[in-house]
This record gives sequence, C-alpha cells and structure tokens, in this order.
Amino acid sequence: MGVLSLNDRAMRLGEQLANRAAEVGATLHTVSGAQVIDAGVDATGSLEVGCLVARICMADLGTVQITAMDLAGAMLPAVTVNVRFPVAACMASQYAGWQISEGKYFAMGSGPMRAAYGKEDLFNDIGFREKPRCAVGVLESAKLPDGMIVDKIAQSCGVEAANVMLIVARTASLAGGVQVVARSVETTLHKLHALAFDLNRVVGGFGAAPLPPVAKDDLAAIGRTNDAMLYGAQTTLYVTGDDESLAQVGEQLPSSASKDYGRPFAEIFKQYDHDFYRIDPMLFSPAAVSLQNMDTGRTHVVGKVNHEVLLQSFFS
Repeated sequence: MGVLSLNDRAMRLGEQLANRAAEVGATLHTVSGAQVIDAGVDATGSLEVGCLVARICMADLGTVQITAMDLAGAMLPAVTVNVRFPVAACMASQYAGWQISEGKYFAMGSGPMRAAYGKEDLFNDIGFREKPRCAVGVLESAKLPDGMIVDKIAQSCGVEAANVMLIVARTASLAGGVQVVARSVETTLHKLHALAFDLNRVVGGFGAAPLPPVAKDDLAAIGRTNDAMLYGAQTTLYVTGDDESLAQVGEQLPSSASKDYGRPFAEIFKQYDHDFYRIDPMLFSPAAVSLQNMDTGRTHVVGKVNHEVLLQSFFS
C-alpha cells in the first residue's frame, strides 16, 4: 500500500473532490474548522460524486465505475468495484462500523477515520489501527454534522478538527445510493469474517450490484439498497489455500442461506420493528459469490440473482 496511511490516501482523493465539488453536484462547508462536503443531504449530488465518495470510503484502494444492467427489460445503472488490498480497503475502511450519535444526530460512519478511532472489536482481528495526521470519514445521514459532532469525531480520532474531512449523503440520494451499493465486496468479506474465515487468504475482489431508483425517503432507500445487495450483488473473490474450506464456507456465503431470505428488505425490516439487530445476521450477504482459488485454479460458485424480488423492490 505504500507509506501513506489509509486516512492520508483518502484525504488526497478528498481534496480532489473538494476542488471539483460544484462540478459534481456537491457543496463545501467549514464546521469547527473541518471540511464538510455535502454530497447528498441538501446538495443534488450525482453518480460521479457517488463514485468518488465510494473510493474515499475504501481509502482509494479500489476503483468504482457505473456500468449498466438489464432487469426484465428495464435498463438500470450498476456499480462495479475492483478492490486491491481488500481487508484494508473494505474492513478497515469501507465498512460502516461506527455509529455516531449525539443528541438528536445520528449517522453511520465509514471510511478510514474508523482506523484512527480504532474502538471497534473488528480491529482486534484485522489490525490496521493507525495514528494519522488527518481523519477522513463518510457519514450516511439526513443531516450535516454540527460543531459538536465534528469535535467529537476529531477527539475520537486523535486529530485536530482542522484536519478532519467528512463527506455526507443521505441514503435517498444519488451519491448515497452509489456509496452503499459499492459495498458488494465489503459485504462478502464481512460475511466471511462472521463465518470465521481467514481474511488474509483474500487477495483481491471484484463486485457488481444494481443501483436502485432513488427512493422517496431514507427508510424506503434503506430497503432498496439492501435489496440491491441481498438479491442483486455478484462478487468474485481471489483467494488462496485449500478448496475444501472454500466449498464449506461457500454454502453459507450467499444471502439465500439465511432464514430471512426471500422478501423485500422493507418487509423484513418492518417485521422486526425496524431493528437491524433482530434480523438474522447471515442475511447480510451478496446474492451470488464466486471464489476463485489462485493456488488450485478451481472456482466455487454459490447463490444467484433474484430478479423477482428486485423488480418488486425497485418498481412497485
């Protein structure tokens, strides 16, 4: 990865985004000395800024592109990711593992600022905690952070507020949708970690998932973006080691292995009173996974895309 920290890498790309903010539909703010970029709260945003946000989320250790897919005759954008150093990019950076809550403000925090914060148990398993000179994060929230939130993040990350950059987008926005749907590889790695698979065996990842229409509100958008992953995401991981363990873990990898599989996420979420933690954690997986063994040349393919649920979720 070179000598730059995850946060340094993200800041370098974040400065490029800041310089192009107006061009890609974002707006710049200064809050307690920190740079706050509105990519989809009050700003219109764009697919392009969504791709930049997703790359920042991965500390610029992967590429993000908009392609196209056909869903029962309807042409939809799709988000493809090609990830280098997947544990660092996806687990230490992109995974939305930091719940930021203060008063009435709430956001799901992702990006390399998590490695600076370092309080998640996940880092005990994967390493990658760091003490950077700056902190860069992505907030999935319907509101921009105020000075109290910025100061809390800066203190938690051990940096001055002036060295903090936060990019914010609500789920029901163009950029918000892209940065969530760009998590196909991350979702696969997180499931593997939950299954106690050695993530050091994963040397690269590629994924694609449909980008749903922007929903009328964030709750509906959470349903659609989850469906894009659970029923539409397809990933390929390049792995090493033996084939027997890949065959065993593969059976449990796709979302179809969960008892909660088969209905739009909005229905599942409502059934559990909108409590994520009551949903079967094994549901949060891509629809289909290909495990390509770099050592033996064998490929293990599991799961499949569920067009019926995608159509119901996106267009009903």
